[in-house]
Amino acid sequence: MKQSGRRIDAVVVAVAIMFLGGAADWPQFRGPTGMGRTDEKNLPIEWGGDGARNVAWKTPLVGQGHASPIVWGDRVFVCTARWPESVARREEVIPEHHVLCYAAGDGRLLWDRQVPSGPWLRTDFRSGPGGGYACPTPTTDGRLVYCAFGSSVIAALDFQGKIAWRQEIVPYTFDVTLGSSPILYRDTLLLLCAMAKPSDSKLIAFDKATGGVRWQQALPETGFGHSTPVLVPVRGRTQLIIAASGGSASSRAVQSLDPDCGEPIWWCWGAGDTTSAVCDGRLVYCDSGRGGPGVAVDPTGRGDVSETHLRWKIDQVPEGIGSPVIVGDYVYRLHMPGVLKCWRLTDGRQVYAKRLAGISTTWASAVVDGNGRIYYANAGKSFVIQSGPEFKVLAENDLGDGNHPSPAVARGSMFLVGLENVYCIRAR
Repeated sequence: MKQSGRRIDAVVVAVAIMFLGGAADWPQFRGPTGMGRTDEKNLPIEWGGDGARNVAWKTPLVGQGHASPIVWGDRVFVCTARWPESVARREEVIPEHHVLCYAAGDGRLLWDRQVPSGPWLRTDFRSGPGGGYACPTPTTDGRLVYCAFGSSVIAALDFQGKIAWRQEIVPYTFDVTLGSSPILYRDTLLLLCAMAKPSDSKLIAFDKATGGVRWQQALPETGFGHSTPVLVPVRGRTQLIIAASGGSASSRAVQSLDPDCGEPIWWCWGAGDTTSAVCDGRLVYCDSGRGGPGVAVDPTGRGDVSETHLRWKIDQVPEGIGSPVIVGDYVYRLHMPGVLKCWRLTDGRQVYAKRLAGISTTWASAVVDGNGRIYYANAGKSFVIQSGPEFKVLAENDLGDGNHPSPAVARGSMFLVGLENVYCIRAR
């Protein structure tokens, strides 16, 4: 009887460990590293079709938007916007802001909490589903879920859906929408506010527990941008890499800031708007996402490194809002009209340029698994590519519900947000 009890205890402990937050979680935009990498090696490369192959579950999406999902333990979090059916003109009404919590195991909607909107009534709906009100991806530390919405508001909720704090962001001279996702660093929540009016541009560090502003770093030479910053270790020191230059190239398009205080470390000429930078420890690569030059920068410099640490550049990268990935010695970049380019990391030489015919979006950022497979995945037509110098398509899939959110990956599952449903892809 005692042996049986110990076996039961062991099972309970194993299950608890499985659902504890940690390296297997996907806590922010583009995952734990912010660069679309996962150690998972058992993700299916095929899904959907007849019999809904490897679709573990699908469940209705409440509202709309293109914020990407995040995963912590046994929960999936998604942010959406929703107008009441009585609203005839969306440009005249700020929609409801919703944070949704789904069960990762079976897709049950555990709770749906509305966050009071901020002050910004938007009238430019170029941002797609949800009118750009539900664009930023939430983030979590396993205790609170932090979310930002296009009405210029940021908030934190606990895992039961109770609002812990809420702050309005003023001024709000964002271009089109608030596109940057918040990220966590130590005991702060960082939000890049790169404005259409550069004198308003700044990096804000909120106390993650209370929402109070710890510090702000003015960025008066930074044009507008919608990209999410990334944290990278460089010679034992953490750097925050941001990319924002408005509608054209500028001398401070790519910047490294100290995430403890916001002080600039280095900056470089280039272009930045929608895409997050990517770094492999050797070089930082970044381009605008709206069309313009791409640059690869050695992150070990200080001050203006445009002449000293810019290792190579691509003169023109067409529009592609999704972020690039680095796998081994190669940079992979998807842009319109569904063209995947592979460049050599050392010198930027193009290895190939191939068409992913019919892919539903170039907005969703890729995920790279532990086998070096690159998932250009969304809830519409998707592709799985084998990394390496030769172009090799491993699979094409289509759930018929195309939307812009990037995938989230955790514990052998991939989560996709469509226009109508949320999906869990898992080998079965």
